[in-house]
Amino acid sequence: MAAKAYITNLSAFLPNAPVSNDEMESVLGMINGRPSRARRIILRSNGINTRYYAIDPATGKTTHTNAQLTAAAVRGLARADFNLDQIDLLACGTTFADQLVPSHTSMVHGELGIPPCETVAISGVCISSTTALKYAMLGVASGEFRHAVSAGSETPSAVMHARNFQAESDAQIEALEKQAVMAFQKDFIRWMLSDGAGAALIEPEPATQGLSLRIDWIVERSYANEQPACMYGGAEKLEDGSLKGWPEYDPSEWAQRSIFTLKQDVKQLNEHVMAYTVERPLRDIPQLKMLKPGDVDFFLPHYSSHYFRDKVHEHMCKASFDVPFERWFTNLYSKGNIGAASIYVLLEELFHSGRLKPGHRLLCYIPESGRFSTAWIHLSVCGPDGKTQS
Repeated sequence: MAAKAYITNLSAFLPNAPVSNDEMESVLGMINGRPSRARRIILRSNGINTRYYAIDPATGKTTHTNAQLTAAAVRGLARADFNLDQIDLLACGTTFADQLVPSHTSMVHGELGIPPCETVAISGVCISSTTALKYAMLGVASGEFRHAVSAGSETPSAVMHARNFQAESDAQIEALEKQAVMAFQKDFIRWMLSDGAGAALIEPEPATQGLSLRIDWIVERSYANEQPACMYGGAEKLEDGSLKGWPEYDPSEWAQRSIFTLKQDVKQLNEHVMAYTVERPLRDIPQLKMLKPGDVDFFLPHYSSHYFRDKVHEHMCKASFDVPFERWFTNLYSKGNIGAASIYVLLEELFHSGRLKPGHRLLCYIPESGRFSTAWIHLSVCGPDGKTQS
């Protein structure tokens, strides 16, 4: 029998109190002292009601670094039969680490203070943490690790604060009001991204009590050979589609041109993201082609905004993979888009919800618009005996 890997526990950490739509600007700050005219338009489109920031709303100062958020999520994995000193692999994914060097995972290891272990740092955007989970899965299934931890985290508030942005132009705001997709500019990202972290414990056997999630497969595809960058930070996109990175700019330009803020090519996103991250993989990836919609008990999509909800479904149907909305599970509207942490925070909430039973099958969808990548995870719920039947 082939060796297996199981998610035996999940943990999430969201900093401070939830921030409502009306409170957002007081936390993130006003650009040049002026309230955003785009905020309400963007919030109507993304549908998010509350989110979390690692910022003290009274002082505007950071309350948690990215590494500290991740460490807090990892600490939540401890239980009676597992302590953090047993971790033999720590694999983390994030978009913006707290520094360029050392690696994000090295900083998390230092925050935890656990004994020496193997560390793996995955760069990227939303699927970076899925790659971390896959590394842990493969390591555990091969027999090299027995207590692997993977994690995903984000602190976009550090680059979304008002001090990093230039004032908006009236022309941009008028365009937002006329066409919803135009909201996917800098201001869209500013009013939508959230801070937080999630972590998973992966072991070669199911937990001795409660439920576990058997990792059946994780598949990823990059289409960077076919598409230029769509979302980027620390760079500017040139007319030929190439990126000019921050080292090529004079330091005085970094602030003047908002080099280190996140940016989105709206036209490219709207034209290609669904085809590349939903429809095409469902048609082309062998594991997905073998799966039937009726086999999926819970579909966990990481869509970044309510704007994309129906579009995801539409392109699933185009690929003859119609999973009805009653089998979808999301917490986007209460916890926001946490990028690389989102799939962990989704799984953690469902895992501890009491809704899962042995035999349930979960399908997770994680798109990434950095240069168009997609990831899909298939999990089976089982009890301590490893069986997927009650």
